[in-house]
Amino acid sequence: MPNSDELFPGTNINGGIAVTYRDEDYDGEPIGTFTTYPELNTILHKVAEAHEESIAPQITSSRSYRYTAEMHKDHPQALSIMSSGEQFKINTKTFQQLSFLYHSEAPAGNQEYARVYGLDGKSRVYRWIRRDYLTGPKGFDKFKVIVPKARGHLGTLGNDPALVVGAPLIGEPGVAVTQSFITIGAFEDKAPSEACLKYVKSKFARVLVGVLKATQDNPAKVWKYVPLQDFTSGSDIDWSKPIPEIDQQLYSKYGLDADEIDFIEAKVKSMD
Repeated sequence: MPNSDELFPGTNINGGIAVTYRDEDYDGEPIGTFTTYPELNTILHKVAEAHEESIAPQITSSRSYRYTAEMHKDHPQALSIMSSGEQFKINTKTFQQLSFLYHSEAPAGNQEYARVYGLDGKSRVYRWIRRDYLTGPKGFDKFKVIVPKARGHLGTLGNDPALVVGAPLIGEPGVAVTQSFITIGAFEDKAPSEACLKYVKSKFARVLVGVLKATQDNPAKVWKYVPLQDFTSGSDIDWSKPIPEIDQQLYSKYGLDADEIDFIEAKVKSMD
């Protein structure tokens, strides 16, 4: 029941309610992952039959970028500002809470600085911070795709076309993110990151995120059914094409029929 109010009037439970029954006389294939849309079930099965690696392991958690002990050594006042047990997390309000660490422009001098991408109020901004105050995954010093960790309005599949995820962008080497964002990939060159960005924007990838995305959050685990692609020039997908044409290539690659394609085109909003 996607709408919990229909089962328990007066409730609003994100993701709805699932009631399961066990039939000991049933003999057949396991249900596996269930969705309320028949077309999405068949799309999911066709993608699974390709036995391709998931993109999920390429995605960092929102806690992958962290402060270092060096930061706390130089700024002991930070401990009293940060929540207990979260002294190393670059939280969503870090630009406001620890404003003494950040600069709008790169300071002059010999000290090495890195950029952090996050939110200042509702605005997306970059802020500069000393490089030795941060640690992160292998993607820190490589190209990657930055994606908002949550998408509220139009964040799940429903009656209206959904974006599913917020607007992504390319993160350059030396860019970290706050907990408002996740990152995908660790690319040596910009071209593969541009291909990955197009893939994230494709309707095909986003409808598969929608299989497990029942709330506004889209951590790595909800990308489980999105197959990893080859983002190089040797790929079976021509990444130089516009996103609608890339979608058509992906539909063909996984053998989607007209009804399944129509479902994706109707349920997922274009992302330019």
